[in-house]
Amino acid sequence: MVELSSHIAWPKISITTPSYNQAAFLETTIQSILSQNYPNLEYIIIDGGSTDGSVDIIKKYAQHLHFWCSESDDGQYNAINKGFSLSSGEIMAWLNSDDMYFPWALKTVASIMAELPQVEWLTTLERGKWDWQGFCLQYYPVPGYSREAFLDGCYLPAMKEKDMGCIQQESTFWRRSLWNKIGGKIPLTFPLAADFNLWAQFYCHAELYATRSPLGGFRCQEDQRSSHIERYISEANKALDNIREILHWMPRNRGKLMEQWFASRYYSAKQVYRQHPDRPDGTWAIKEYRFL
Repeated sequence: MVELSSHIAWPKISITTPSYNQAAFLETTIQSILSQNYPNLEYIIIDGGSTDGSVDIIKKYAQHLHFWCSESDDGQYNAINKGFSLSSGEIMAWLNSDDMYFPWALKTVASIMAELPQVEWLTTLERGKWDWQGFCLQYYPVPGYSREAFLDGCYLPAMKEKDMGCIQQESTFWRRSLWNKIGGKIPLTFPLAADFNLWAQFYCHAELYATRSPLGGFRCQEDQRSSHIERYISEANKALDNIREILHWMPRNRGKLMEQWFASRYYSAKQVYRQHPDRPDGTWAIKEYRFL
């Protein structure tokens, strides 16, 4: 069992799940959170007025929820913002109603953030993926995360020059203090790539740290919104342009004259790792490393 040092209290974690007619998967999502028995959890479910039995599932777990409702709303990110506006936890995240956390996720995140106050937002380098039936297919590794790589577009889906993967929303957590710095809500300028735009806002204020511990993952579905890749990339590129202007960042020239230079460019990343894992006094530590 994961435990914190005796002098450190478990920080409150606020999780919001937006849902609409996802009865086939919702209970598995709920169980992936509640079964962790995290001692200071604030779990909120915002349902958009489902008619498929989702409400009965939510009622089954109502005693373990900080808040829930089922009413018409303006979509996923509106529901997430509503949930977060009702929360008070020091650590925040959302988990969609067809995705899951790994059993150790919440205590791992809480332990890292309690020990390392400089970590304002955190994700994983080992992104999980489930199939429709809930079998974990594999982990998708990422070499590292850096603000410079983000601004160069390296975390856009299908970015041909340097496809490093994405910042997986299902595995990303942040402090409320960072949330407040970006206005205390997910910007709705880009309805499909709102998560990517949120990461861009976060990067204006803090570096992203990552751990090799898998934290969560998404479920493959034929009709999921993430399949609309072309529109997503279009919106994400606009979000990138906005943040580049704010940070006075000139995108790297990827023309033929620069190909060799760009291919050898290194980025700097910050990884959280377990120091002295074979001893009872093991702690979290940070190392900086370079990656392509």
